Amino acid sequence: MAGILFIISAPSGSGKSTLVSELRKQVSGVDFAISWTTRAPRGSEENGREYNFTTREEFERMIAADVFLEHAEVFGQFYGTARQSLSEARSAGHDLLLDIDVQGAAQVRSKMPEAVSIFVLPPNPKVLRTRLRNRSRAEGVVNEAELYRRLSEASQEIENYRQYGYILVNDILDRAVAQLEAIVLAERFYRNGEAIAYRSRRVLEVAAACLQHNSQDRLKPVLEAFGIDGTSGQQQLPFGDDPDDD
Repeated sequence: MAGILFIISAPSGSGKSTLVSELRKQVSGVDFAISWTTRAPRGSEENGREYNFTTREEFERMIAADVFLEHAEVFGQFYGTARQSLSEARSAGHDLLLDIDVQGAAQVRSKMPEAVSIFVLPPNPKVLRTRLRNRSRAEGVVNEAELYRRLSEASQEIENYRQYGYILVNDILDRAVAQLEAIVLAERFYRNGEAIAYRSRRVLEVAAACLQHNSQDRLKPVLEAFGIDGTSGQQQLPFGDDPDDD
């Protein structure tokens, strides 16, 4: 039976890479599509592990050859997912998880509307700012101009949350991991009839609570913190600094 395509998107610094890593430790049969990118490796990143790194010229050649299921230009760099990742997962009967931005997610949904889409939110701008700064420090470079550009971009990305079926607020890691796991198991249950061996009712309840239309009360304070009107999904306030951050 063909696997399920899961899309997960989030602003940079929201912790989705950690969530994906923890999910794959706990749930078998989930392949991860390693994206291609033209940006340089950061910190301890290795080619073929976090990303497949390539040149802009080669990426453009791959676009012309229709290699990608989706691709987008983000922060001046190209990112893309090769079609081969999906065909290989399906051949193995595995699910495939795509870690892609909102542009790429929109492309995939237009081609594969049956895909399960999940958006991960940081709890507030202050937490996101701290995560971004800590990551920059770990990589050995703290660029404040780049940091605030990413914060501004984050608020714009969050406006797209309504395009996703499931919403996770990554405030407590263990809880967010449990919610992501529940979503995967619930989708397997509903689509493929796969049994949930342990606490099935609770797993389905946790997944259902993460559906976008069931998440409005939980989302309201997060959206307000980023200056976004939850009724329209549009940013209402300028995204500024938090005087209590430092």
